[in-house]
Amino acid sequence: MTPHNRVAIVTGAGTGIGKAAALALLRDGYRVALAGRRKELLEQAVKDAGAAGARALAVPTDVGDPQSVRILFARTKEAFGRLDLLFNNAGINAPGIPLEELSYEQWKAVVDINLTGAFLCTQEAFKLMKSQAPRGGRIINNGSISAHAPRPDSAPYTATKHAITGLTKVTSLDGRKYDIACGQIDIGNALTELAARMAKGVKQANGTVAVEPLMDVEHVARAVLHMASLPLDANVQFMTIMATKMPFVGRG
Repeated sequence: MTPHNRVAIVTGAGTGIGKAAALALLRDGYRVALAGRRKELLEQAVKDAGAAGARALAVPTDVGDPQSVRILFARTKEAFGRLDLLFNNAGINAPGIPLEELSYEQWKAVVDINLTGAFLCTQEAFKLMKSQAPRGGRIINNGSISAHAPRPDSAPYTATKHAITGLTKVTSLDGRKYDIACGQIDIGNALTELAARMAKGVKQANGTVAVEPLMDVEHVARAVLHMASLPLDANVQFMTIMATKMPFVGRG
């Protein structure tokens, strides 16, 4: 794809959905800052991009740390001059143990990355997008099916993903005056390192363990690319993309 002037930041870009989305954006001609905690995985993702990796910037980042986030956006601006797209994708989970057994530290770690991290990145994106010329940009939040329905023993993850829906709505509203669009993609059972366990069986709401269908993560990457491709006067507010037969709609 012929390079263009659009610039993206993808968090959690070293693996899974973030990596697939970053590579898709690079293939489409974007200049992309790949953010994640592990430098070696970011560098491998850049290598996997092939020639398009020349338009990539690997920035080791802890999205839960305000200073680390500020450095990510400063380095992106220094390297590329602007920002057109932020994909708030970074996320972690807590151990699948009963709610009453979770430690404060386990709860807080998930909130810091999944929710506070998305807020900090959104805040920095606003500062950059509203001051650049041409003004504006787009923010896409990874909500997850857990923004709608929980899995057993998933209190921190589910709570943060429900909160992401609220953050998406207020970002969409507050971004209007700056020409900043914001939408959310809710993903169910994409085949990544994180979700691979579903092919072996995962706990269901009734206490049984069942194998769940998975879909190719490239379908998610293409969906993110579609949302990103729209002009700023159009927006996919919410999109759900999922393995067709996963237990979500109705009673499974």
